Amino acid sequence: MSSTIATGAHLLLNGRPGDPAVITAEATLTYAELEQAVTDRVAAYGPAHGVVLLEAGNDLDSVIGYLAALAARRPVLLTPPGSDLGELRTRYQAAFGGTAEIHPDLALLLSTSGSTGSPKLVRLSRGNLAANAASIAAYLGLTSADRAMSSLPLHYCYGLSVLNSHLSAGAAVILTDLSVADECFWDVAARNGATSFAGVPYTFDLLDTSGFAERSLPSLRYITQAGGKMPPETVRRYAALGESRGWDLVVMYGQTEATARMAYLPPDLAASRPEAIGIPIPGGHFRLDPVDGVGEGVGELVYTGPNVMMGYAESVGDLARGPELTELRTGDLGRQADDGLWEITGRRSRFGKVLGLRLDLDRIESELGPGAARVVAPGGRLHLFTSDPGSAAGLPALVGGIVALPRAAVQVHRIDEMPRTPNGKVDYATLNAWASMADAAGPPDAGPAGAGLAAGADAEALRTVYAAVLGRPDATVADSFVSLGGDSLSFVEIATQLGERLGTLPTGWQHRSITELAASARSPRRWLRPVEIPVLLRAVAIVAIVGSHADVWTLLGGAHILLAVAGFNLARFGLTAPTRVLRARRLLRGAAAVALPAGLWVAAVALVSDRYHWPTALGLNQALGSDEWTRDWQLWFLEVITWSFAGLALLLLVPVLDRWQRRHRFSAAVGVVGVTLAVRYLWVGLEAGATERYTIGCVLWCVALGWAAAEAQRPWQRVLVAGLVVVATYGFFGDPVREATVALGILVLLVPWPALLPWPLARLTAVLAASSLWIYLTHWQVYPGLEAAGLGWLGVLASLAAGVAVALGPAAWVARARVARLTA
Repeated sequence: MSSTIATGAHLLLNGRPGDPAVITAEATLTYAELEQAVTDRVAAYGPAHGVVLLEAGNDLDSVIGYLAALAARRPVLLTPPGSDLGELRTRYQAAFGGTAEIHPDLALLLSTSGSTGSPKLVRLSRGNLAANAASIAAYLGLTSADRAMSSLPLHYCYGLSVLNSHLSAGAAVILTDLSVADECFWDVAARNGATSFAGVPYTFDLLDTSGFAERSLPSLRYITQAGGKMPPETVRRYAALGESRGWDLVVMYGQTEATARMAYLPPDLAASRPEAIGIPIPGGHFRLDPVDGVGEGVGELVYTGPNVMMGYAESVGDLARGPELTELRTGDLGRQADDGLWEITGRRSRFGKVLGLRLDLDRIESELGPGAARVVAPGGRLHLFTSDPGSAAGLPALVGGIVALPRAAVQVHRIDEMPRTPNGKVDYATLNAWASMADAAGPPDAGPAGAGLAAGADAEALRTVYAAVLGRPDATVADSFVSLGGDSLSFVEIATQLGERLGTLPTGWQHRSITELAASARSPRRWLRPVEIPVLLRAVAIVAIVGSHADVWTLLGGAHILLAVAGFNLARFGLTAPTRVLRARRLLRGAAAVALPAGLWVAAVALVSDRYHWPTALGLNQALGSDEWTRDWQLWFLEVITWSFAGLALLLLVPVLDRWQRRHRFSAAVGVVGVTLAVRYLWVGLEAGATERYTIGCVLWCVALGWAAAEAQRPWQRVLVAGLVVVATYGFFGDPVREATVALGILVLLVPWPALLPWPLARLTAVLAASSLWIYLTHWQVYPGLEAAGLGWLGVLASLAAGVAVALGPAAWVARARVARLTA
């Protein structure tokens, strides 16, 4: 690399001389050839100084011009080809002519909004470009083998960041101005072995209509998405498509003022947390500044990092100014969820992003005319609300004359009356909620005016349920059960109430936002209610356990089924946090939620009787107690859950194990099944003894099989898990009926839809499931006397009632509060 380029553009040209750098339809330039072309262009610039005005298209000449400006240490202003630059040229004429003073660190000037003639520019330094390119290359894992399609314009900061990050990593960029809706785009991608492309939300709308899901792209490694919030369901859908086709979806968040990127969502979380923006990019940090009038835990998102711009330029004199900012106030309202992921809840100011363009919504409203419509843009589309039926039909055309948006990106809603706050102002929060519901539900129909009001009320009603059950008054309609820190104890009540209100339990409901759930509501069946399979199994298993212990019936294996249910919920709620520490905390919280109530109860019983000993209160009977069956073994099931959860938390704190589990979720679960079965066979062989069938080392396969069942999303995965269930249960108890019972209970976890029960039975099932821990703890002290008196049935009913009463009483609430404090 020449000394000129090494000094001026070293952050971009880091490839080996013979490797491809830029690929076009006509030729492929290696890094050495690109360096020479840049050197020649620098010479052509001559000794002139000042800003280089470059109308940048997705072509080789624009790339060389951009790199040459950096190499010559001349700031470059990128604009769209053929744009009207009258005001820009007038305001910055001295800078283009080389007579204005320019700060030596200034490298790049970009428009703040994507508009072609805005005189307000973002000033970016060489350090900004270098830092952001390195961060993006790091979290995407770019290497010289990567080849990115230029699916976005180079004059747009997102499209430019693709070029910067790839050249800085020694990778290649495939230049094309074709649209993803063009068949030739995919011919170019296949012919050149493209490994990635980038898109804004509208790009994915085009992909939906161009048959992308059926395309074979064996070289594709990942797709990135930014330029505005994409509907969570679309994120989830493309994440699932990528998983089935071998590529990742990387959702990102950024602004031009941060040289493109500030956060990204790890691809293994796209399906479970599609509403989040993820975690800060390497070298970046977020904090929240208080904002009046917003919910608890919500504030303005403030970003710090080496990619924060030098400042704005609104006149030629501003180009001489040095770095003026150490942090970026994004203008977005956000918060950090319990799992550590950051979320955007709205805008502090009245701007929105549509198709990657930041739009001044107040200006659009003003130019539409006084009172014509109110405008919001919470997602990827522009929503206009009007109470004037006569003006609704003409609004899209008026919007098209103000901002260059396709008709499909503009939606008009007729409402009877504009919602207002108590002080008489337009209630934009309500309008945003209605628009978000419309985005989640798809294109709106021409339904009755005001139809969105009822839907918005439904979403708020669901939010209230979440807030009450989870103790999260800060919950918003953008939250999901998982993002609010829901666990295996609280999900029973939430699932039950959702079933009663929605008439259905959509697949993956725990990861869907409240808004999405409200939009999925159906007319409830008159007598039937959906009940989640794990809820049903918990209720049936605890009844089977109590009845078998009271000798009313013989249906053994319920506790082993509950172990599998615990593993199932472990995968759904315990392994969803994005960091090792948060995952460990969530797993330890699950362990404490069992160990603390059990320890308190056992200690209380031990004080008034000789039934239990102190190792049992500490969950250590299997380690310190007798090898023979005693009363202390009655609580074996709770010891297994406590120590398996705690042990897994410690294992996943090991970085290599944590990464392996995140990247290979199903394979990791199946691997754990294999390890736990190997331990069991080495320990006891095929059939376990009287206490061995309750020993931690011999029954962990039950937990692992539940975990694997939760991770099995494809038919072949479910078939594999079913086969492992049969293998694992065969011969373990020496009792075919008991083995068949356990196998059937675990197999039912593979059913991907809820059960339908008559509503009184559904409510009873929920109560029993939610109380199952306390029923198991207390029934040992309730049924024996009644069983001895020949009143076994009454013993069963009394045990169930006592457990429910304790679960709803103050003792249970105290235990939950202590668990929350201990694991906070």
